[in-house]
Amino acid sequence: MGLSFCQLEKEHALAIITWHYSSPYDYYNVDAHTIQEVLHYLIDAKNDFWAILNLQGELEGYCSFGSDGQGPGGDYSTEALDIGMGIRPDLVGQGRGQQYAKAVVGHGTNQYRAQQLRVTIAEFNKRAQRIWARLGFKQVEKFTKIGNGEEFVVLTCAVQTVG
Repeated sequence: MGLSFCQLEKEHALAIITWHYSSPYDYYNVDAHTIQEVLHYLIDAKNDFWAILNLQGELEGYCSFGSDGQGPGGDYSTEALDIGMGIRPDLVGQGRGQQYAKAVVGHGTNQYRAQQLRVTIAEFNKRAQRIWARLGFKQVEKFTKIGNGEEFVVLTCAVQTVG
């Protein structure tokens, strides 16, 4: 699976805000009342979003590096590159998550020269937790997100141990 990355542009963001996941992953759907806000957030360069493209240049997902990958209420005092990732709904559940995650890690470490990586994942999303665990990430924290009471887990991994 050949993937490439480019800075997320408005056309990518317009596609992403229309993505709809089935339960329980509908948690990640964009609420109709916040579409414009999310659109501006995705294309704001300071939020560091990247489009994940296949060999034909089609959008398969997106990722972010930095504070977007954090959740209010978590302890982010240890230096690490925070990673966020989303995959197009029709591609979810096809056994390719680890390939996407590995490509995102490769892109992030090349761009940012990080020594430590970190992901924050909704506690219910066991599928995502397994993907990152297979790459060598270990859970270091569980917290309740400020604002909505959702449970999240934080996993970290040293760059040299990512498998």
